[in-house]
Amino acid sequence: MINLRLGLDVGSTTVKLVILNSSYDLVYSTYRRHYSDVKNSVKNIIFDAYKRFKNEVVSIMVTGSGGLSVHKWLGIPFIQEVVASTTGIRKFIPETDVAIELGGEDAKITYLDGNIEQRMNSICAGGTGAFIDQMASLIETDAEGLNELAKSHKTIYSIASRCGVFAKTDIQALINQGVSKEDISASVFQSVVNQTISNLACGRPIKGKVAFLGGPLHFLSELRKRYIETLKLSEDEVIFPADSQLFVAIGAAVASKGENGISFEELKNRSLNLDTPIESEIRKLPSLFESEKDLEEFKKEHITHKMKYKDIRTHEGKCYLGIDAGSTTTKAILIDDNNN
Repeated sequence: MINLRLGLDVGSTTVKLVILNSSYDLVYSTYRRHYSDVKNSVKNIIFDAYKRFKNEVVSIMVTGSGGLSVHKWLGIPFIQEVVASTTGIRKFIPETDVAIELGGEDAKITYLDGNIEQRMNSICAGGTGAFIDQMASLIETDAEGLNELAKSHKTIYSIASRCGVFAKTDIQALINQGVSKEDISASVFQSVVNQTISNLACGRPIKGKVAFLGGPLHFLSELRKRYIETLKLSEDEVIFPADSQLFVAIGAAVASKGENGISFEELKNRSLNLDTPIESEIRKLPSLFESEKDLEEFKKEHITHKMKYKDIRTHEGKCYLGIDAGSTTTKAILIDDNNN
């Protein structure tokens, strides 16, 4: 008899594993960044869960942007992530009219009042968790640091959010103008809100009871605050589930009802195969250079000009300073009349 339901959400930046009992209570969960090492991360979270549930049989479904690959590797059922999220919403927060979910590299809006309409930006990571991480690095902090800084902001500035490159240019300009990190942090969050409303909602109102799901909206209180203030939501219109960062995995677990069971022992054994590279995944292009010697010869052949360096301590006479203030770096050079 199957008493446990397992949901595995393999996203662009994190992996989540949840286990529900027969009453749909959450009895186990893991949320972990994979740092692009998806195979080892999936294997490790399965091994961790196995230590506790080694004698159990579970129904299982995998979802997320990396879910199809894991489905092929482990031979377990797959469910599309927007469908998984909707399944979880209907089960645990059925009063929801609109759900906004931010992931590592995607954003989703699901309208549930009447006919279900789902929208997702699967093409560009602008206005997502990865976007926030990149913007935070420009002011030498992380997403959590950005959240703390935003709590003390005074002014919101316009920052492009459709493209990370344009956003970096805007932030660099604000830094050069002396705008505080607190104001930049809040402005980054506001740009994410604007991207969701303009690019996903596309003019359709976001109203009624709104649920906030996904890792960024779970961990970043100031980001939620920007959404709530922009959408002018009252307190009773905001739905913020306790395990919102796990909601897609929870939906996958709920959807696994009716699937054939698999023992945790078998699941663990299948995950061992993740140590073996698949031939189709390790095909490589031929090397540009067969050896270090070839590389050095290429460099010598193609160097057309090389600056001459002179110790500034021995210099006498005029100097000329050039400064390049770019979007992410600042470069400076000092030369003399002989171009040293």
